[in-house]
Amino acid sequence: MPRRARVDWNAVGAAAPDGLILVRDLRALGVPSSTIVFRCRKVGGVWWRPLLGLVALARGVLTVHQRLVAALLVAGDDAVVTGLAACRLHGLERVPEHDEVHVLIPHRNRHRSEGFLVAERTKRMPTSRILDGIRCAALHRALLDGARRLSRIDDVRALLCEAVQRHKVTVAALRAEIEAGSCRGAALVRIVIAELEDGILSAAEAWLRELVLGMDDFPAVRWNVELERPDGSPLATVDGLVDGVPLVIELHSFAHHADLETYDATMRRHGELAAAGYLVVPLTPKEVRDDPAGVRRKLRAALEELRARQVSPSAA
Repeated sequence: MPRRARVDWNAVGAAAPDGLILVRDLRALGVPSSTIVFRCRKVGGVWWRPLLGLVALARGVLTVHQRLVAALLVAGDDAVVTGLAACRLHGLERVPEHDEVHVLIPHRNRHRSEGFLVAERTKRMPTSRILDGIRCAALHRALLDGARRLSRIDDVRALLCEAVQRHKVTVAALRAEIEAGSCRGAALVRIVIAELEDGILSAAEAWLRELVLGMDDFPAVRWNVELERPDGSPLATVDGLVDGVPLVIELHSFAHHADLETYDATMRRHGELAAAGYLVVPLTPKEVRDDPAGVRRKLRAALEELRARQVSPSAA
């Protein structure tokens, strides 16, 4: 009768700090194939296979971190996490919900996507860094890899605008990446990058920009403009400034004005703009989205009022 192989289970545990290990590594540690099959059996098994060639040493649902570890173990030492999962690792918050782990692998590799793993071959492997123990792509690459897989333009806007607004990436870096990368899935991303280049920093501002661009009888608007007082000191940064007239467009969401201090600061700011000769048209994102005709009427009425006054702003 053949002797049963002795396995150093402490070594097995040490080789799988996240509770995940490749089948080939189990074999190298002396675990027989029959033991692996027995322990991974569907009924009564204590192990299971989340991906082909990978074993989880405990039954249950993988955590978010384990899914990332699993994807890199299976995809190989050259793989990097990119897309929405990498954006979360970089600290972004407005990332759409997703179940997949998107990894980039060198073009010479042949690993296929399966389950939650999306393996993409590329000739342009990005620079990478370790975040929370995970090897992931630089943010500008991760952003565009993730944005290309989104179907709603407002999701693309939220993702890219947050990164730019928080100074985690520049618009120039996004432009360079989109020009150098694949054209597949890039249509919405190109629209949003053009909006960012025009000064847009939120989905609501993008809605308003589209609305104004469709008004043939309305002047051009500059977005997120810094205004100064006559002495050169800062006055305010406004969401929109209409060319040729002292007309300011401001977007105010309930979330931003949910406390009295923020509301009070906004009212003071509007007062300073009025004192400097500007007419402020306050709008809400819901108003822009749900009542575009009403917004057009407001803007045209404000423009006519200013033209009737024939007043110039005191600020630069």
